[in-house]
Amino acid sequence: MAQLQISNLTFSYEGSSNNVFENVSFSIDTTWKLGLIGRNGKGKTTLLNLLMGRYEYVGSISGETVFDCFPYAISESELDKSASELVNTWKPQVEEWQILIQLSQIGMDPECIYRPFGTLSYGERTRVMLAVLFASDDEMLLIDEPTNHLDKEAREIVKEYLKSKKGFILVSHDRDLLDAVTDHVLVLNRNSIEVQAGNFSSWQENKEKADAYALAENEKHLKEIGKLKTAADRSNRWAVKNENTKIGFDPLKEPERNISTRSYIGAKTKKMQARVKSYEKRMGREIEEKEGLLKDIETVADLKLNPLKYHKSVLVEARELSIGYGLGAPLFTDKTFKICQGERVFLSGRNGCGKTSLIKAILQEASEDPYEAKESFLNVTGELIVASGLKISYINQDTSFLKGTLREYAKAADLNESLFLAVLRRLDLEREQFAKDMTEFSEGQKKKVLIAGSLITPAHLYIWDEPLNYIDVFSRMQIEKLIREYQPTMLLVEHDVRFKEKVATGDIFI
Repeated sequence: MAQLQISNLTFSYEGSSNNVFENVSFSIDTTWKLGLIGRNGKGKTTLLNLLMGRYEYVGSISGETVFDCFPYAISESELDKSASELVNTWKPQVEEWQILIQLSQIGMDPECIYRPFGTLSYGERTRVMLAVLFASDDEMLLIDEPTNHLDKEAREIVKEYLKSKKGFILVSHDRDLLDAVTDHVLVLNRNSIEVQAGNFSSWQENKEKADAYALAENEKHLKEIGKLKTAADRSNRWAVKNENTKIGFDPLKEPERNISTRSYIGAKTKKMQARVKSYEKRMGREIEEKEGLLKDIETVADLKLNPLKYHKSVLVEARELSIGYGLGAPLFTDKTFKICQGERVFLSGRNGCGKTSLIKAILQEASEDPYEAKESFLNVTGELIVASGLKISYINQDTSFLKGTLREYAKAADLNESLFLAVLRRLDLEREQFAKDMTEFSEGQKKKVLIAGSLITPAHLYIWDEPLNYIDVFSRMQIEKLIREYQPTMLLVEHDVRFKEKVATGDIFI
């Protein structure tokens, strides 16, 4: 057992006006199974990079701890190499037999480490890298979003593997994974950092109770401040009015008064003014106690959606549909299904089974461009019927095309700029991001750009292909609430179990 101590950590990126971390201090045990939780852009991946020594910082990170981090960097030119060859770069101190032990634990055929890495699926690449990561002892392992792009089956395998391990920090927005594999959480709140025993759900329950208490205390202080302010104003008016009576009086109208009355009035005024000062001191104490109560409250702003109504019930229908590429074998065959108005249908199946290809076929069929179909390599047989004139709002899983500022993107995509930026603010994107080039955004922030653009686009059908990769937990719950409230017609590829439980009305299994 060893302790990792972070003291007065301060860090900001070059050219940024704000610090990512400022005088941050906490300590953790290196044998914990620690979940790292926080909003997009709060610095989760940055913290992992700081622990790996990749950035210069102010403060100290102390403890006899060696770190290693998932995923390993791999260039396009290295995709032709096997994992066995790449290990010399990733983790040169381990021997092949150690990796083979981990591969058997994570359910991988040992042969896979001798194949070119580029021929492996996303799930296979993830599992091979995790096997390499855990192949040596006495390290604290940093794991950044291991289940992104993985299908349900691969996620379950990764989850079971991590359940058997310890001594890691896991960055993930997958609530099911966090609950299954972590025993502590490190939470990057809005203005503080906390370490707590338990998993995501236990932390969330405690967080909701703490937020409810803070809101109640804040309301109590506000009421008390209001009462004190009213009393102070009233006493101050009385004091001023009383003081004004010291000068000048009519002996005929006020025969009981004489010059000595002035000292009595002065004493009474002084007493009233002292009372005002007492009220003001009490107000100061109430305001001081109120400050900071709401600094870490996670308020999830409501989103809006304006789905269009179509004049027919069935929007998409497939009969004995098969899809492939060129002359190769079909990805799937003989699929028959309908997508009706008001349904939220999830495409389910293993990576590479043709989910994204089906989406492309639907978009192609819905296109009003007569040349688009001619340029496609898709080989579609059977019937695929998309309602005429159907308006579709589409989120691609790829974010690499996002460049330039948000305003430039809104103009190019013909989006209402003010509405677009307002929705991004509700998705917790900071205003300072508005002027930045999107290449500087985190992957979660890029995903929010695509989601915001889709939400403000009126459509009959919303097609979202893995929209929640890298999206923080709070925004996921925000989007869940939106979908449940407005009940748009949707076709989704998404492997987040909790999200699917909340919004799905049906499945298409491929």
